[in-house]
Amino acid sequence: MKRLSRGHWATIIVLVVLLIDQCVKFAVKTNMYIGESIDVTSWFKIAFIENNGAAFGMELGSKLFLSIFRVIASGVLGYILWLLCHRPQYTMGFIACVALIEAGAIGNIIDCMFYGLIFDAPMPPEVATLFPAGGGYAPFFYGRVVDMLYFPLFSFYWPDWMPFVGGEYFEFFRPIFNIADSAICVGVAIILLFYNKQLTTDDKNPKPNTEK
Repeated sequence: MKRLSRGHWATIIVLVVLLIDQCVKFAVKTNMYIGESIDVTSWFKIAFIENNGAAFGMELGSKLFLSIFRVIASGVLGYILWLLCHRPQYTMGFIACVALIEAGAIGNIIDCMFYGLIFDAPMPPEVATLFPAGGGYAPFFYGRVVDMLYFPLFSFYWPDWMPFVGGEYFEFFRPIFNIADSAICVGVAIILLFYNKQLTTDDKNPKPNTEK
């Protein structure tokens, strides 16, 4: 049996992450209304929100600019991933991390490009309909990213004597995110912790790639 190449493994990672990400988003989108929250444990909740911005709900610039930037960045990263798969000085672990980042980027791009076309946006407590008769809630590139993973691990009030934040409520971890965001963060974190030397690998005299 022929062994899978690094390129095949990278493709599998991207496709598996995309499948999980989109299945979870579809399930939340078609079974929960905006703002609804389900307690899984005291420190983990499924909380359905949507956002126009970047990872973890941050709002950065115009929606159209952000969507186009995502597409371009994902294309560049995809090309880099293809190059890495054909250069044996890069380990499979490093390539897998880049594949996770690419999968996460594509996952959120899909939301921006298509969710506005294929879903409606009813008022709570109504849930969204896939392919509604009246059309979607936004044009191409203007869809909103679906987030649902919420981990309020602990919270407290700052002491009154603290400057600037005294008496204010603090919660960790407050941002709500999705599987795609998680893939990006995991990929980046593992690279920084274990594969940072790969970022400065010398490409001047690479060994020939013997993979078929």
